[in-house]
Amino acid sequence: MATLDSRSANAASASTPRSRATQEREPAEESPRSPQLPTAPGPVRGWRRRIGAYVALTKPRIIELLLVTTIPTMLLAADGLPPWWLILVTLVGGTAAAGSANVFNCYLDRDIDAVMGRTRRRPLVTGEVTPRAALVFAAVLGVFSILWFLLLVNVMSAVLTLAAILLYVVGYTMLLKRRTSQNIVWGGVAGCMPVLIGWSAVTGSIAWAPVVLFLVIFLWTPPHYWPLSMRFREDYARAGVPMLPVVAGERRVAGEMLAYAIAMVATSLVLVPVAGMSWVYTAVTAVAGAWFIFLCARLVRMALDPQRRGLVSRGPAMAVFHGSITYLTIVFAAVAVDPFLPW
Repeated sequence: MATLDSRSANAASASTPRSRATQEREPAEESPRSPQLPTAPGPVRGWRRRIGAYVALTKPRIIELLLVTTIPTMLLAADGLPPWWLILVTLVGGTAAAGSANVFNCYLDRDIDAVMGRTRRRPLVTGEVTPRAALVFAAVLGVFSILWFLLLVNVMSAVLTLAAILLYVVGYTMLLKRRTSQNIVWGGVAGCMPVLIGWSAVTGSIAWAPVVLFLVIFLWTPPHYWPLSMRFREDYARAGVPMLPVVAGERRVAGEMLAYAIAMVATSLVLVPVAGMSWVYTAVTAVAGAWFIFLCARLVRMALDPQRRGLVSRGPAMAVFHGSITYLTIVFAAVAVDPFLPW
């Protein structure tokens, strides 16, 4: 099509005078032999972009955080290193399950995502992926993950995987998110499931140790997600999502975050007698917990200061958000190392 246009332009302009600058510029722009014309990488880039869009729907960063809790739990369950193939199989199944839940979430929340600045570039909003294609992709990932665990791991892991998907898609996305300010609290149960799945993959059962880790993540979720909700409060308000920072003031939100943080750190220390953890885990968890409680307490202090009111939702809140990720990583790194210590 470009070649036909070039020939038409040359023929039409043959009888009209042209400037020397135009004559010198046209061959480089119009010649079919110009090295500037693409040779055929277009389809390749198109496929890469399409694959990237589907991957983006699975929310890889969230999946990474979930897997951070799965591997250490498996090491604790095995009191050492479980078979490498079991770790690999569990990670593959867990990635597919989390990806399925996240794609379902993107499909159901595409109307919300379209009006939020933080999410308006998601593939379902931009049209890179159609709703039908996303729904099929989510279903395929979900069925695959359940069958994967059922055939390669055990029945309990498969059942827990199904429960995790349903809790996130039905419990959080469909029932809680748009109806209650406690949506992320109870909806966060789905994010706690990887520790139960990881433990059951190794042992075929559930014990008190993974239940404690479950509770640690459950209590960690509000002080992790509410700072993000504070930062994007206007987005959530515009979308009609009643996150706690939308319906409550900064003082209450910061105060509840501090309460959850204290309960979380206390629960993490309960693992010491329950699972027989060493002093290394105890010391690391206590120090990391004290640091995170300090971040939350500082947020409360700033929320109580009339002169700093309205500023809490920016830098200070995001410091707590990023700090929560660091805290969880440190705690589960200590869980992973503990079984290999000689004492």
